[in-house]
Amino acid sequence: MKYRFESIMKKNDSIKISGFIVGRQPTDVAIFKYFVGNHEEHIDYTAVVRNDVSNKYFQKTYKNSYGFSIILPIKKQAELQVNIGNETRVFYINKNFLNWQSFIIKLRNSKFVVKLKEFIRNLYQRKVTYKSWFQATKASKEELIKQKEYKWAEDAPSFSIVVPLYRTPKEYLKELIESIEAQTYTKWELCLADGSPDNKLEMFVKSYQDERIKYRYIGENLGISGNTNKAVEMATGDFIVLCDHDDLITPDALFEFAKEIVADEEVDSIYSDEDKIDENSYDVFDPSFKPDFNIDMLRSQNYICHLYGVRRELVEKYGKFNSEYDGAQDYDFILRMSEHSRKIAHVAKILYHWRTHQGSTALNPESKMYAYDAGARAIRAHYARVLPEIQIERIENGYTLGMYHTVFKFDEYPLISVIIPNKDHTDDLDKAIRSMIEKGTWPNLEFIVVENNSTEEKTWEYYKKIEKEYSQVKVVYYDGIFNYAKINNFGVRHARGEYYLFMNNDVELIEPDSLKEMMGYGQRNDVGAVGCRLLYEDNTLQHAGVILGIGGIAGHAFIGLRSEGETYLNRAMLTQDMSAVTAAVMLVNKEVFEKVEGFDERFAVAFNDIDICMKIREGKKLIVYAPYACFHHYESKSRGAEDTPEKIERFNREIGLFNLKWEQNILNGDPYYNQNLSVKDGLFNIRNIENEKIGQPYYSLEMRNFLKDKAKDIYDKK
Repeated sequence: MKYRFESIMKKNDSIKISGFIVGRQPTDVAIFKYFVGNHEEHIDYTAVVRNDVSNKYFQKTYKNSYGFSIILPIKKQAELQVNIGNETRVFYINKNFLNWQSFIIKLRNSKFVVKLKEFIRNLYQRKVTYKSWFQATKASKEELIKQKEYKWAEDAPSFSIVVPLYRTPKEYLKELIESIEAQTYTKWELCLADGSPDNKLEMFVKSYQDERIKYRYIGENLGISGNTNKAVEMATGDFIVLCDHDDLITPDALFEFAKEIVADEEVDSIYSDEDKIDENSYDVFDPSFKPDFNIDMLRSQNYICHLYGVRRELVEKYGKFNSEYDGAQDYDFILRMSEHSRKIAHVAKILYHWRTHQGSTALNPESKMYAYDAGARAIRAHYARVLPEIQIERIENGYTLGMYHTVFKFDEYPLISVIIPNKDHTDDLDKAIRSMIEKGTWPNLEFIVVENNSTEEKTWEYYKKIEKEYSQVKVVYYDGIFNYAKINNFGVRHARGEYYLFMNNDVELIEPDSLKEMMGYGQRNDVGAVGCRLLYEDNTLQHAGVILGIGGIAGHAFIGLRSEGETYLNRAMLTQDMSAVTAAVMLVNKEVFEKVEGFDERFAVAFNDIDICMKIREGKKLIVYAPYACFHHYESKSRGAEDTPEKIERFNREIGLFNLKWEQNILNGDPYYNQNLSVKDGLFNIRNIENEKIGQPYYSLEMRNFLKDKAKDIYDKK
C-alpha cells in the first residue's frame, strides 16, 4: 500500500481529507471505513481519477480512481480503516494525527523540498544515457537484412551523395566510403570532388572497384562551395545528398530517405536527426532530435544540417552552392531549396554521425568564426527573397554561436489591444499595465481590463484611478461566473486594435522591446499567433512554448529549468514555430481571431489557449515562439495544481473535450517536438524505451476513451 494525504481541512465539526492510495496491483480498489468505538459511522467519499499517480506507480494510465476525498465527523476515539488488496491500515483520527499530517503536507510543499525533488528527478532522468539508447534503438541486423531484401519499384529514387574533399585524412575517408557501401538501399552513387593540392587519394578511392563511386581531381582548391559544386556536376541521381568528408551515415540512412520519398511524391527535400561521433569512431554523443520542418527555427539556426537531401532538378533550376556564403554555404543552400520545395520531409531517426576532432566545427564552433557572419547574411538574403515587405534592422548573434536573432524595424505601429481579465489583485494589475506603458517601447496600445466579480472596495477605487491616469486604459464589466474563454471573448468586443494581446494580470514586462519582437512575427500573413518567454519570479522558465501530447494533452516546454543554459540545445532561446503558446501573454491577429471564432467557451479554465492555437494551425497559420520577448509571470509554481476533487473532475472533463477535438493530432505526435523524446514532461529527455515506447502517446486507449466519455455531454455544445 502506497498512500499520501495531500490536503486536510477542518470545518465546524468535520474534517475533509484528500489524497491518493494504491495497492500492489493497478486494479486494487481502496475501501474506507470509519469507526467510533465499535460503531461504524457514515462518511462522505468521493473517488478521484489520478493519472499522475497511475503513471508514477504503474508506468501506465489506468482509469481507476486512485485519488480520494473523504469527509469525516470529528469524534473522540475515532479511527479510519483503509483496506486495499490484502493490506489494511488504521489511522487514529485525533489532534496528534491532524497536527502531524498538516506539518508533513506543509513540509512537502515547501520550496526546499520541491527543489530537492526536482534535483533527484533530474538525476534519475540522466540514467538513460544516449549511447545505450542509440544501441538499443538503431536498426538491428534482422531489420537491415529485411531492408536489403525489400523489393522497390523501378521508379524508386536514386541518390547522389556529394562530398567535397580537401586534404582529407585517408582513415576518415575510408570510414565514410565503407558506411556508404554498407547501405541497405543500393540505388546510390558517391561523387567525390577533390580540391587538394595533389591527387594522392585517387588510387585509394579507385581501389574500391565500385562503379558507383566516382572521383574527380579538380586540380585547384575552389573553396568549399566551388569544390561541392564540382561534386554536384558529377551527380546523375534524382536526389542530391550532402555529406562531409570525415563523417559517417548509418546503414539504413538511404533506405529511410527512399521510404519517405516513395510515400509522398511531393517530397522535394528531406533531412534526418543526427549526433556526434569522436575521432576514433567509438563514442556517439550529443544527439540532435529535430522537429519536423520549422521555418522560423531554420531562420534562427541551421538546425537541418545533416543528413540532408534535395531533388537534383531544384538544384539545377535554382542554383548550386554560392561561394559568397562560404562557411555557411550549406545554410544558404538549404534556405534556398526550402523556398522552392513542395514538401520537406523529416526522418525522426539518427541517420548521421558528425565527426568531432581538433579543429572541427562540431567540436569547436569558434574554429570558423567567419561562418557566423556568412550565416547572418544568408538569413538576410532569404528574408529579402520571401518576405521583402518585412523590414529588418539587423541580424545578430543569438544566445550561442550558430544561433541568430533577427531584430525588426517598424515605420508604423498598429494599435495593439491588450486584454486583461481581472478580479481584485490590483497591485499585480497595476504592475502589469505600468510595465507595458512606462518600460515598453511599443507606442500604440490600449488596455481592456475585463472586471470579473471583484469583492474588494479598493479594486473599484483603483479602476477609477488608472482610467483617469491613462486615457488608453478602459475597464469593462463581465458579470458571469469565471470562464476564461468567455471573459476574453467579451473583452475583444470592446477592442479597437488590429492585434489582440491576451495577457494575465500577474505578468510584468522584462524586455522593453518585447512587443516589437512579437510583432516582427505577428505582422506576417502566414502567422496567426505569437508567444513569448515567461519566467517565474526566481527567473526559472514558466513557458517556452507548448508541446502537444505532454502529460497526455499538452505542457509547457522546459518548465522550472533555468532560462537558457539548462534547456535542450538552448532551445528556450531559439525563435521557432510551436504547436501552441500560452495566453498568459499571446499576440493574435484580429482577422485570424475572428476567422477561428475566438476562444472555445466550453474550455472554461484550462486548454482554451491551446485549443485556439490548434484552430489557428488548422487554418494553415503558424504559431511562433519569440524568446527575446520576455515577461515575468508571478503565478506560483503550485498554483495550477489540480488538487481537489472538484478541480480534478473539471480538469478531466476539459482533457476529455480536448481529446475529442484533437485526438488524432495528439496520436500523430507534435510535429515541432520529436518522437524520440519523452512525453512525460516537456524537458526534452530521451525516452526510456523500457516504459515509454518511441512514438507511444502518454494516455492509453482505455484512458482516452474514459476521459472522452466524461466530456461527451459538452462536446456538441457551443
